[in-house]
Amino acid sequence: MLTIAVSKGRIYEEALPLLKEAGITPLDDPEKSRKLILQTTRDDVQLVIIRATDVPTFVEYGAADLGIAGKDVLLEHGAESLYEPLDLKIACCKLMTATHKDAPEITGRVRVATKYVKTAQRYFASLGIQAEIIKLYGSMELAPLVGLADCIVDLVDTGNTLKANGLEPRDLIMNISSRLVVNKAAMKMKHQAIAALLEQFEHTLAQR
Repeated sequence: MLTIAVSKGRIYEEALPLLKEAGITPLDDPEKSRKLILQTTRDDVQLVIIRATDVPTFVEYGAADLGIAGKDVLLEHGAESLYEPLDLKIACCKLMTATHKDAPEITGRVRVATKYVKTAQRYFASLGIQAEIIKLYGSMELAPLVGLADCIVDLVDTGNTLKANGLEPRDLIMNISSRLVVNKAAMKMKHQAIAALLEQFEHTLAQR
């Protein structure tokens, strides 16, 4: 049995066509079912539906053999203990800084609100900017509006939410897409099954 960890929402929806090409279609809709383990049209593959930030942890510790996670999550987790064989090129967006439209350029010490603490620390350190990182779990756009932070680091897709709150994206930190990650022990123990799945994904991606 192969267990694939994936989160609800955009990543799951965009991963479905890839999974389907490999003959993997869940028998239940995670949006309607309360089940956290979904059986599929393949007897040897099941999906576990978890929070996006938990995907690399489940794969690292072997609770899932494979996982589909955004590069942003993998960077923050520190995924050196995982194989990352494929960029699935789905759920694409940008990790960026954002602040008030009329805010001056960031040069000296700065307060940054983000849930990407490690990534933000590395980014500002690379620029030689001293940053105080304030960890938030949501409503990032509010932080500069109420004086909690000078800027934020967050994922940007259309930028509409930023614009609606009087903010604008500034510096691109990284282009983000979802990657397939594999548990190192599973890669050895279940090599044939995983290699076949990787080959199928690669074939599907090449056709796009």
